[in-house]
Amino acid sequence: MPGNMLSKGEVFVIETDAASREQLSTALQQSAYDVICFADGASLLSEARARMPACVLLEMPPDRSALDVLKRLREENCMAPVLVTSANGSIAMAVDAIRSGAADFIEKPFRTRDIVNRIDAAIDEFAQPDASRQRWLPGCEPLTVREGDVLEHLAAGLTNKEIARRMHLSARTVEGYRASILKKAGAKNVTDLLRRIFGQGSPGQI
Repeated sequence: MPGNMLSKGEVFVIETDAASREQLSTALQQSAYDVICFADGASLLSEARARMPACVLLEMPPDRSALDVLKRLREENCMAPVLVTSANGSIAMAVDAIRSGAADFIEKPFRTRDIVNRIDAAIDEFAQPDASRQRWLPGCEPLTVREGDVLEHLAAGLTNKEIARRMHLSARTVEGYRASILKKAGAKNVTDLLRRIFGQGSPGQI
């Protein structure tokens, strides 16, 4: 990190590809973050118990063990935003990551500048005082604040890519939120979901 910049906090990183790890570390340090890289989830969890990172960046391996790390972080009250990356991402995997507490799910290959921007956005959102606010659909499991935001954008007719740009998320993350919303609402598709919403009242009431 440049010596004349105040640190914006520590970012804990698990990334197995050496080149990607080096590029991420350089980009984050240039953006005033301190970077600590870990070889495995156990060492990251141990360090997270000692001090709170500003953000966590987890690579999802084929055995999906990153989900266990993510769940443990949440169980142990680590409130830092967690971003999950994967070279073999799917909507199902994105949904699992989001439901386990991930703030974003990013497919590889990615540009390091995009990762830094997404980390900035995730940290800013987690710092908002209403971050724990939930929204409700009648008769359904409550929506998280991000699911509510995605739903409002869907109701406004935005595409996944447009929502991703507005919310500073990956398109795959938006797909994951959309699938989670549909599951909670018991809707077959977005059209069915919106029909139910408009039948109940204004989306602004969600």
